[in-house]
Amino acid sequence: MKVAVVGATGMVGEIMLQVLEERNFPVTELIPVASEKSVGKKISFKGQEYTVVSLETAVAMKPQIALFSAGGGTSLEWAPKFAEAGTTVIDNSSAWRMDPTKKLVVPEINAQVLTAADKIIANPNCSTIQMVMALAPLHKKYQVKRIVVSTYQSITGTGVKAVKQLENEFAGISGEMAYKYQIHKNAIPQCDVFEDNGYTKEEMKLVRETQKILNDNSIAVTATAVRVPVVGGHSEAVNVAFENDFELADVRKMLEETPGVTLVDNIQEFEYPMPLFAQHKDDVFVGRIRRDESQPNTLNLWIVADNLRKGAATNTIQIAEYLVANKIGF
Repeated sequence: MKVAVVGATGMVGEIMLQVLEERNFPVTELIPVASEKSVGKKISFKGQEYTVVSLETAVAMKPQIALFSAGGGTSLEWAPKFAEAGTTVIDNSSAWRMDPTKKLVVPEINAQVLTAADKIIANPNCSTIQMVMALAPLHKKYQVKRIVVSTYQSITGTGVKAVKQLENEFAGISGEMAYKYQIHKNAIPQCDVFEDNGYTKEEMKLVRETQKILNDNSIAVTATAVRVPVVGGHSEAVNVAFENDFELADVRKMLEETPGVTLVDNIQEFEYPMPLFAQHKDDVFVGRIRRDESQPNTLNLWIVADNLRKGAATNTIQIAEYLVANKIGF
C-alpha cells in the first residue's frame, strides 16, 4: 500500500503522518510530497527516514492513496492527475466539496455512498465535521429543520503563521501578521474571505456542506464564524430546531451511543467540552445540552473538537480506512 501525503510538511500534513502511525494504517511505502522549496527535506515516519518529493514525482510513483492537504489550487490542478494514474485522492481542501460529481464524506455518517468509481473524495470543512457528527443521529430521529451556529475557531485553522502571530503578540514582539488585526486578547468575526452576501466563505461552508452530508437541502442553516486566540480546537454554539419534539434524556443517550462522539455534560460538576481538553483527541465532544425555552422542538448544544484531527487529518484517514476495509477501489 503506497500512500502519498501531499502537503506533508504543513500543519495538517504533519498530523496526518502522526495519525497514520497511531492508527497503524497499512502503509508499505510512504511518499511525502510538498512544494518545490521543501523537496529533498527528510521526514521521519515509523522510525524510518523518507525524502520529500515533488508532485510530479509522486504521480509517477502511482500510489494507491493520496491524502491531500496542500490548498485548493494544488488540489484542483493535481488531484485529477493522481486520479488519472489510478490513485484514490482524499482531499482536505475546499476544492471539490461542492462539486456535484464528488462525494463529501464523514465516515460515521455517509461512508456507504463511496464506490470504486470515486477517485477524488472530498473531506469536509473542520467546523462542519464536528457539527454534523453531533447532529446526524438527531436528524435521523427528529428531523432537523433549522440550525443557527456560532463558531469560536482556533487559530490553528489558519496555520503556522497564525500560531506565530499569537506567540509574538503574547511576547510583545512585532512580526508577520496572519490576520489584519491583533488576535491576542481579541476575537475576530471573520474566518476566510467575505462572499457577496456578506457572509464569509467559512460561514457558507457550514450551510452548503451540512446540507450535502446530511443529504437534505431543506435544512436551513445560518452561521457566524469567529476566530479566537485558542490553539486546541474549534468550539460551536449550536441552536437546532427539529420537526419533532424530543426528550433531553433521549438526546443525551443517543449522543452517548454515537461512535466518535463523547458526551461531557454534567453542569453540577462544571463539566462541559473545552478546546483545552479536546486537543490531540479524535472524538467530537458535546455538552451544555438544554432545551431552547423560547420556541418549541428546539435544542441548544455546545460542540468542541480538535480541528486538526477529526476536523482534518483523522477524518481523511478514516475515509482511507473505510476504503481499504471494504476493498473499494483496491
